[in-house]
Amino acid sequence: MLTTAVPDRDLLVDHRGRPRAGVQTGLTHDQALLGTAFHEAGHAVLALIHGMHLVSSEVVAWLSGPGQSTVTGRTNFSAARIEDVHPWRFAAQAAAGSLAQVRYLMDYGLWTPERAAACPSTHDRDQAVDVLAGMGYRLGIGHVPPGGKSWGQVRDMAWRRIDRLWPQIRTVAHAMHENTKLTGEQIAAMTGLTNAPSPGGTA
Repeated sequence: MLTTAVPDRDLLVDHRGRPRAGVQTGLTHDQALLGTAFHEAGHAVLALIHGMHLVSSEVVAWLSGPGQSTVTGRTNFSAARIEDVHPWRFAAQAAAGSLAQVRYLMDYGLWTPERAAACPSTHDRDQAVDVLAGMGYRLGIGHVPPGGKSWGQVRDMAWRRIDRLWPQIRTVAHAMHENTKLTGEQIAAMTGLTNAPSPGGTA
């Protein structure tokens, strides 16, 4: 649903509090909204298969200027301790968003080099770098650090999972496009995947 209200600040900044970069895609509003739904669906489905408790996944769109709309999204998941999530699986989940968005462009006849490059990944990558660093793991950008992995290697892991899980990602993306926000339980039900129990709660 398109609104004139500016969304919550946490949708406009990354985990470090920096404004998320806005990019022109050359897509229609509906195409961009569906692409963002694929981005969030990539995060959501990989979170499920990697044993995280998925809380919700959503897309948000608003009128950001005369004749101009902006879209973004958010996927929330949790674990009792971040250390309980395998570090490279966490990183692959982070990489899955932009890769699923690129796959959407390819499958729907919308791909161009410029549109693929515009699929947002920097904030997901930086969050993965910071979270893994806090766990004692090294995720390199443009290089393989000693004892760690590169973002490119993580993207390869994510791409293989996206290819295998594409039917589920597509199902979630279209449902999110229609309904704006889905709970983790709804996503688990429509994909046949298991949502891990909520930390400290029940399944």
